[in-house]
Amino acid sequence: MGYKVVVAGATGNVGREMLNILAERQFPVDELVPLASRRSLGTEVSFGDQTLKTKDIEGFDFTGYDIALFAIGSDATKKYAPIAAKQGCIVIDNSSLYRYDPDVPLVVPEVNPEAVDGYAKKNIIANPNCSTAQMVVALKPLHDRAKIKRVVVSTYQSVSGSGKEAIDELWDQTKGMYVPGQEVEPKVYPKQIAFNVIPHIDVFLDDGSTKEEWKMVAETKKIVDPAIKLTATCVRVPVFVGHSEAINIEFEEFLDEDEARDILREAPGIMVVDKREDGGYITPVECVGDFATFISRIRQDSTIENGLNIWCVSDNLRKGAALNAVQIAETLGKRVLKKG
Repeated sequence: MGYKVVVAGATGNVGREMLNILAERQFPVDELVPLASRRSLGTEVSFGDQTLKTKDIEGFDFTGYDIALFAIGSDATKKYAPIAAKQGCIVIDNSSLYRYDPDVPLVVPEVNPEAVDGYAKKNIIANPNCSTAQMVVALKPLHDRAKIKRVVVSTYQSVSGSGKEAIDELWDQTKGMYVPGQEVEPKVYPKQIAFNVIPHIDVFLDDGSTKEEWKMVAETKKIVDPAIKLTATCVRVPVFVGHSEAINIEFEEFLDEDEARDILREAPGIMVVDKREDGGYITPVECVGDFATFISRIRQDSTIENGLNIWCVSDNLRKGAALNAVQIAETLGKRVLKKG
């Protein structure tokens, strides 16, 4: 016996990826309904070897469905998630709306799977921000061994994190660089993204940080340990898919780089590719379509007493969004629903 599953936002980048991953991981589905807004009504989407037509989320009755994966943004989630939850369907939400709600668990299954047990307060589970998700997968096994005091992270985030329009903008601007008179002015981003980097993701806050940087701080504390101090600089780069992070970690006690490498090799969800030679590391292009979070460039930081540096790369549409949501559904199935 499998699950009755709803995917809300099935025509978007993340929604389509959710459908792909549900099929790839053979999630036990008895019935799947793809939902979309009225303007996308009837659009066909693929689920394994099936082609399904989207239904209108407006007025949809979630009664009798077990799990709803939401990839529709905060505004629509605010309207529809409470409806689904009230009708008895457990919502796994990819937006930022519920991440900081104390009554909603924020879950990365490799890090805090037990947190799904708290779903019942609102019948909702939150998926973390893409940049946070891959980072905490790497931090948790190291924290368990040596206890992390402070993290300094610089991110290099792909345009797919901003949606299809951003992907199109990078593509069009890149083409326009080579065709006189075809230049494309920025619309999604405040400055040109092609052949450029932009140290600005989400809105600016009063302290000079951006909302994206704040999210990484708040979510790491909620998922891993509230005692961890973290500072982030989040940068948008001209890459289509795949987020990268340079992470500096300060521990309470010494952790040797070789031991850290062994710990990460054994940790769930991580693939270590760390050779000290040309090309002995993973870049965003190489992570696309993969489930793993890749760790490279593991080395001591000699400027502090107990420090390490690592390089972390992951497919943001997968681990940063769709994959993590499906893994939450799998964890929910094993710990709570126990079907399939």
